[in-house]
Amino acid sequence: MSVEQPARPVRDDSAGVTPAQFKQVFRHHPAGVAVVTLRSPEGPVGFTATSVISVSADPPLLAFSLAATSSSRPAVEAAESLVVNFLAADQEEVARQFARRGVDRFAGVRWCPLPTGEPVLHGTAAWLRAEVDARIPVGDSLLVTLRAVLAHQRERPVPLVYANRTYHPFPAVAGPVAAEGSPPTEDSPAEA
Repeated sequence: MSVEQPARPVRDDSAGVTPAQFKQVFRHHPAGVAVVTLRSPEGPVGFTATSVISVSADPPLLAFSLAATSSSRPAVEAAESLVVNFLAADQEEVARQFARRGVDRFAGVRWCPLPTGEPVLHGTAAWLRAEVDARIPVGDSLLVTLRAVLAHQRERPVPLVYANRTYHPFPAVAGPVAAEGSPPTEDSPAEA
């Protein structure tokens, strides 16, 4: 027996969802872990993001959100392109490092620049180089939409996920996905 859902959500304006309730719901919703990296006049910039989503396959669009208080926000607002590094299961410390405030997030992390200048982290499950499509202020965050222009995925990746304030490996997914122009290994990014 199925229960029909109302055509429109029922809204009770007198009792909204509190920020604490909202956060609690999402703590139990697993999210993939990525590190967004970009270049700035001051050097490489990067931060951990669990808000990356696929928006469209044709054209290839994705998005992420960034808190208004993020130290990376000025660089993201100025960037024309960036890389979304999808972390592998063994990169929990990388995720933690890029989530810290007031430190050199690239210290001790293996990475190399693409010919276009964006940093690519070594050992990731996958990465996408993308051009910024739009920046939209939403609530206390900035929603950034991107158009993917270059992709790389390693064979049989085991991604890192985040749920209930803890990092977890996710079971291996299907075999390799090759993209035209992708590098032969994760240690040697292709020229854009």
